[in-house]
Amino acid sequence: MGEFPTFTRLQAMRVLILSFLILGSALNSLSQNSATFKGVVYDKATGEPVPFCNVYFKNTTIGSNTDLNGFFNITRIPPGEYNLLITSFEFDTIQEKISLKAGEVLNKKYYANKGGIQLQEVEINTRATERTENTAVAIQKIDPVVISKLPSVGEPDIAQYLQVLPGVVFTGDQGGQLYIRGGLPVQNKVIMDGMTVYNPFHSIGLFSVFDNDIMKNADVYSAGFGAEYGGRTSSIMDITTRDGNKKRISGKVSMSTFGLKANMEGPLMKLRDEGNTAASYILSFKHSYLPQTSKVLYPYAGEEGLPFYYTDFYAKTSLTSAGGSKFSLFGFSFNDKVDYSQTATYNWKNVGLGSSFVLVPQGSNLMVEGIVAYSNYQINFTNPTLETDSKYSTINGANMGFTFVKFFGKQEMRFGVEGVTTNTEYQVQNPYYAVINMSRSTIDLGGFVKYKFVSKNKKLLLEPSLRLQYYATLAVFSPEPRIAAKWNLNKFFRVKGAAGLYSQTLMSANSDRDVVNLFYGFINAPETQDLSKNYLDKNGELQSVNSSIQKANHLVAGIELDFLKYFELDLEVYQKFFNTIINVNRDKIFEDNTTNESRPDEYKKTFVIEQGRARGFDVVLKYDRKRFYFWTVYSLTLNDRWYGNPSTGVVDNYPPTFDRRHNINLVSSYTFGKKRNFELNARWNFGTGFPFTQTQGYFNQLNPQGNINYPFPTSNGTLNYIPAELNAGRFPVYHRLDIGVKHRYKINERSTLETTLGATNVYNRENIFYVDRITFKTIYQLPIIPNLNLSLSF
Repeated sequence: MGEFPTFTRLQAMRVLILSFLILGSALNSLSQNSATFKGVVYDKATGEPVPFCNVYFKNTTIGSNTDLNGFFNITRIPPGEYNLLITSFEFDTIQEKISLKAGEVLNKKYYANKGGIQLQEVEINTRATERTENTAVAIQKIDPVVISKLPSVGEPDIAQYLQVLPGVVFTGDQGGQLYIRGGLPVQNKVIMDGMTVYNPFHSIGLFSVFDNDIMKNADVYSAGFGAEYGGRTSSIMDITTRDGNKKRISGKVSMSTFGLKANMEGPLMKLRDEGNTAASYILSFKHSYLPQTSKVLYPYAGEEGLPFYYTDFYAKTSLTSAGGSKFSLFGFSFNDKVDYSQTATYNWKNVGLGSSFVLVPQGSNLMVEGIVAYSNYQINFTNPTLETDSKYSTINGANMGFTFVKFFGKQEMRFGVEGVTTNTEYQVQNPYYAVINMSRSTIDLGGFVKYKFVSKNKKLLLEPSLRLQYYATLAVFSPEPRIAAKWNLNKFFRVKGAAGLYSQTLMSANSDRDVVNLFYGFINAPETQDLSKNYLDKNGELQSVNSSIQKANHLVAGIELDFLKYFELDLEVYQKFFNTIINVNRDKIFEDNTTNESRPDEYKKTFVIEQGRARGFDVVLKYDRKRFYFWTVYSLTLNDRWYGNPSTGVVDNYPPTFDRRHNINLVSSYTFGKKRNFELNARWNFGTGFPFTQTQGYFNQLNPQGNINYPFPTSNGTLNYIPAELNAGRFPVYHRLDIGVKHRYKINERSTLETTLGATNVYNRENIFYVDRITFKTIYQLPIIPNLNLSLSF
């Protein structure tokens, strides 16, 4: 038998590019005898693009959806006359007669009125299109309107909504971290307008850095995401903000028992209905005064009150051309601090700046998107009760990318390139007085191609994609094929699935022995000499370490069922296998130098290799009709980690600190009153306890620092602890009930006063947050916290 030909990386990329050029040329030749219809849909009141509208010709299968920029492109249209319909839940249906000729490319703009006046058949068609024409595997599309259906502490916030998503686990109301289907926070990439946000959540877990009022859309990919995203092995959270009002100055001011928020937007160049070039701005500011108010309003929280400080600022300006192309500049500054003076203190700051563009050529069905951005994050941690426990970490990175989108009827091709530079610095001193100090800079290059195939009868959807990732600093090439698919068995029942390979270089620098992790540092692609040369895999077989690239593979399968008209049921099963996880060596005792050259790597190297697996299934049941909204989520998750010691031949299997086996969320919202200006919201969460490492003893930690005359018998060292079996203990179960009532008073056509009264942890459950091993002081999660919020929109 003949052998398969071998290719160099450059040859493989050339073959791939040539293949798609040939395919594109062939598809273009097929469209010469047909027409193309494209355009942009805007909100008539503000000039904002309207995403996710259905744009189609009545009584045909020809149509498309608008993207986040309000852009739609329908190709391969037979010449003739058509009745155009543009539908959306929030906007009145637009109807127009369209006449198209062979070879014609028709560009149009549409301005939609808010109100949602639709025929019954149009509403049904809108729902069906959204569910049947997108693979939608392991993705939750978050709308700011839906976020407001949850009981909120102060203003509605995506941090509170994320906690009810399937497969998502938060480790605490205070200082909690986000874990998505078994992925660490460092394995979850958070993007805002193309900029990387390294820590999107404040120390009080009820608030994120994002302003719900300026958000346009948020997509959370919990597994099996496409090749357009790289550099993470677990999940993606992609947030897009609005451009700002292009018609008039508007905004919102709100005050609550927790903090203050204000935003303002308006035109720099006013948009006219005929569609001239327009420019706009949007500003957002948030600040917490909880440390001051909590001492007065919540005295039962303790003498220190609730010491959570944060200040967030975001600004954006956008220029939109008459043809729909757009250029934007944006930046942010997010600051956070928590100060438990007797237990722990940490603070962090994240700043970023970026620009993006969307180019819509008038005579082509191609769209081009681009991004250039920079982000910098720094965090410090100190423990007053243990002088050796101090940590510092900083990470900054710049990214540039270009994406090209080509439309072929219902089919769609995306391809693009990306370059990322990342710099990290990390310093920590562990209880054995061993100091870890690392600085690292890397350059990563990536290219991707993704094709969306929709069969003629719309029964089968396929989205194969390929990412070619090159870690230039490490000279490692990683080809990563991925695929998503959906089979529409009928209008009400669908089967879907996704799979893929993923890689990253970033790793976290926290200890799995901490009862609660308050600090999350970053280390980027540690040198191979800092890694143990060998490791035991989960089967006890010896493996060699070739690079510091961490890899994973995903497999997801699920079903969607629509029944009784207003019910939606989603069920997904998944497995993520993390082939390589780099972790801080918790057993390091000796410095890695010539003196200790003969000692095993397991006791002197800074990092070791582990493996992990996340398995589970999520069930989501949703009911949404007019006044009543109900959402219930059940998640079963099994997380495993394996660490093998080559010296002893023993492989330890342990659950990570975020392993919550059972998680239940119940959310409901009811609108009432003659004017439907009252709203009642409730959310109840139940979760089994997290694992933690218990303490089995204490000892007097001495540090002679090489002094042979050190007076051991008479010296007083530092009290330190002896850990028991790793994560063998479990916290008690967690549960909490939140409620809220809203009232909206319309002052005039443009101004609304909203009053929200609610409470977090209504029955005052004492959920454990943190236990200091030395002082035995226990800090609980948030107690019952009544709250009042007033907001004025204008």
